[in-house]
Amino acid sequence: MFDKKKGIGATYEDIYLVNGARTPFGKLCGTLGNVSPTDLGIYASKAAIEKSGIKGYDIDQVMYANIGQSSADSYFLPRHIGLYSGIPEGVPAVMLQRICGSGFETIIAGAEQITLGKAGATLCGGTENMTLSPTVSFGNRMGYGLGRIDFKDMLWEALNDTAAVPMGCTAENVAKKHGITKEDANIFAKRSVDLYLAAKTRGFYDDEVVKMNSTVFEVEGLNPRKVRLNSKVADFTTDENVRPSDLETMANLPSVFAKDGVQTAANSSGIVDGAASVVVASKSVVDAKGLKPLSRVVASATSALDPRVMGLGPVPSIRLVLEMAGLTLADIGLIEINEAFAAQFIGCERELGLNRDICNVNGGAIALGHPLAATGTRLSLTLSREMKARGVRYGIASACIGGGQGTAILFENMNA
Repeated sequence: MFDKKKGIGATYEDIYLVNGARTPFGKLCGTLGNVSPTDLGIYASKAAIEKSGIKGYDIDQVMYANIGQSSADSYFLPRHIGLYSGIPEGVPAVMLQRICGSGFETIIAGAEQITLGKAGATLCGGTENMTLSPTVSFGNRMGYGLGRIDFKDMLWEALNDTAAVPMGCTAENVAKKHGITKEDANIFAKRSVDLYLAAKTRGFYDDEVVKMNSTVFEVEGLNPRKVRLNSKVADFTTDENVRPSDLETMANLPSVFAKDGVQTAANSSGIVDGAASVVVASKSVVDAKGLKPLSRVVASATSALDPRVMGLGPVPSIRLVLEMAGLTLADIGLIEINEAFAAQFIGCERELGLNRDICNVNGGAIALGHPLAATGTRLSLTLSREMKARGVRYGIASACIGGGQGTAILFENMNA
């Protein structure tokens, strides 16, 4: 469907998220700081294919996302991920970009390609190395005026919507709209970290995170890709951004985006490096190969709204995806909404009337970080795994998107 006020969306028949994997998320300038986004994507994709119970040969299309191109060969990123993940050279690849919703967009695109009869199984995912985000000089090929050398930090520029306000300021706008205090934001942020640590302790992430080491990806007839981690630790599996803290310490941190604002370094998402991949397949492929999917992709929706309150993007997209599926929030057992900023999540929570107890139950981006293109894929995978573990029938994964958009995907646990 399409509606200029509500957004765009679709429902799907017999499309499944089979399984997936992600890299650990490395902190800014951390262990993954020198690993190209392509190589991060290869790590996640090889593991996702293996966990799904198929071979690279079984993939018919590659749908991959990357927002901040941060390596010299990023133009070829989706193609190289496919080739070095064991997918046949005759299988095409495409890069998608809807900023923070890009990981979702790859799953949506995979489902649509299957629906159109253009694929039976697709590799979907996103990858981001924010550490390697370049410093650039636009127009340098035309030379410089005297004393007018101009460089831009593309990581910093990515946080600024030049049509409206910087991303952090949109969270402050949401806080003002809903009367959200710094204490409200800190309580939610501490919850995110505490839930992540509890999930980590009970081993929830063990089957989601691929072990990484310095290695060489080799494919016959292609140049080898050498990967070196900034650490000699064997089997790197650590989400490095996690910062346990207490409310007293958090209360003393300065506001980052506005004088006397609510957002601080402790209650905003972490800037990290990482990738996540999933396999999306048709029922015929699932049945023919005897696969055991994590979830069914029921419906998706993308909406747009005032960019000055972009953090509320999940509100219209969640409402639309529920409307298309003929469900209500009461039918939804688990929800994942990306924690770009604490105030942003709380604003969505209040507008939708969410039950916080079923939201982001294993922690979120405030704890483990937000690698832009990978986040939607990570949310979908984490949600599908938790739905299976809890026996929950329906779950929604959603995120706000810079510029004033939101995407939501509805998943079903067929065994609930």
